[in-house]
Amino acid sequence: MLTYERKLAAVGFRRIAGIDEAGRGPLAGPVVAAAVILPWRRPIAGVRDSKVVPPVERERLYYQILQSAVAVGVGMVEPRDIERVNVLQATIGAMEQAVSRLSISPDALLVDAVPLRRLALPQRAVIRGDALSYVIAAASIVAKVTRDRLMDDYHRRYPRYGFRTHKGYGTPAHLDCLARYGACPIHRRTFRGVIPEGVRHAE
Repeated sequence: MLTYERKLAAVGFRRIAGIDEAGRGPLAGPVVAAAVILPWRRPIAGVRDSKVVPPVERERLYYQILQSAVAVGVGMVEPRDIERVNVLQATIGAMEQAVSRLSISPDALLVDAVPLRRLALPQRAVIRGDALSYVIAAASIVAKVTRDRLMDDYHRRYPRYGFRTHKGYGTPAHLDCLARYGACPIHRRTFRGVIPEGVRHAE
């Protein structure tokens, strides 16, 4: 998982930030992005695409990444803004925020799939980057854990939707809750399957 890092290092880049997001697909909650600069020549064992890492291990790796990182930045775009600009633009905005919040400026970026054209930095957008690049995988873990914790908080605020279990994704249980109760304030009202607040199916 170090091929892209080595290619950038070979032409002189040293502070390589990996960037990834969590939450493009759900029907509720924010898009969260993370940017991580890590000493990648000493990789943390087990860092890989967050989607294939069990939750307990993700938490452990999250803390290891924070302890080892040169810098970590997190960006977030809320549901109303996702509705306003669309989810791709929201993803780009969250990623740009994450880069801007790094305490040390990177000199190159490795981004999962999405080019950040407004950032005047050398960069490579890597398809399936979270499975192919160590620093992108690390960012995917930070983004996923951060977003999952937010959705756990929302579960306490809106318990009948089950956000702790499905994190806002369109599972059958979540769709059933939407049919029963309509949308709550953190639902993305422009997404297919989201029933407007106050509109319910007959029970």
